[in-house]
Amino acid sequence: MKFTSPVWLLALAIPITLGVIYLIMQRRRSKYAVRFTNLELLDVVAPDRPGRRRHLPAIALLLGMGFLAVALARPVQRTEVSVNRATVVLALDVSLSMEANDVSPTRLEAMQRAVISYLESAPKGVAVGLVTFAGSAELRVPPTTDRSQLLRAVDNIKLQEYTAIGEAIYTSLNVFQDRNIAIKTPTTTDKSPDRIVVMSDGKTTVGRSNDEAAAAAKAAGIPVSTIAFGTDGGTVERDGQTIGVPVDAEALQAIADTTGGKFVAAASQDQLAKALVDLGTRGETQHKDRDLAPWFVGVSMLILVLGATGSLLWFSRLP
Repeated sequence: MKFTSPVWLLALAIPITLGVIYLIMQRRRSKYAVRFTNLELLDVVAPDRPGRRRHLPAIALLLGMGFLAVALARPVQRTEVSVNRATVVLALDVSLSMEANDVSPTRLEAMQRAVISYLESAPKGVAVGLVTFAGSAELRVPPTTDRSQLLRAVDNIKLQEYTAIGEAIYTSLNVFQDRNIAIKTPTTTDKSPDRIVVMSDGKTTVGRSNDEAAAAAKAAGIPVSTIAFGTDGGTVERDGQTIGVPVDAEALQAIADTTGGKFVAAASQDQLAKALVDLGTRGETQHKDRDLAPWFVGVSMLILVLGATGSLLWFSRLP
């Protein structure tokens, strides 16, 4: 807890000073009090003596003044809140290796279902863009909060030859450059909530290298998280031949390490869906000061009301 107007804490001197004066006066009062030698007569004259409770109204008054003084100093409590205002670009591998059925029913269908599940559960404030890549990369849907556009694009994915992970990262970076010019919003954290999530089941075969693309993303301050989707036992049939399509997990992890992103390996639809949620729903975290002054005012009023009520009931007067 901190105070935005700490000078008002000097007002605490008022109830403290009054409390000291009250103690001094009580001591003097007891010193000069009349002593009754006949206790039976005292019981008749004052059968209902207030005793120590006579101090309670005064204590309530001083405590109420103390809480009011703290309220004047404007106490606040700093907390972190997630505003879910991130922009996420999903870059999905749509190369022919996605026909492999090592992930049931196929890598392609499992990816589509996992992405749809992510889009339906992602916070509404998160803008999601969609890039697909094979031999080249294409922006299918610019960042938007309209999930219907994204769902249609995922349903209409078509497989193509080759794999260009580097081009996918460059295309995703272009999305952020255009978006920052138009609607860039300030953040209060050291790390941007914006990010790229690349899902691939293979390794780069054409286009600019992964290293070049990762260096460009690092320079732009955009982390690239990667998901290696599939297993080493994946195969596809081509011209009567069985061709192995293992995942290049090491290359994908290197991209994440270079750019400050995260790497996840997914060997099933459920694992892919969880990875997308973990990597694609982290919103922007901001510091927010919660004003505690009303709370202190409320406590002060409660104490003063209780003190006044007790004084009226016991002594038929206000303190």
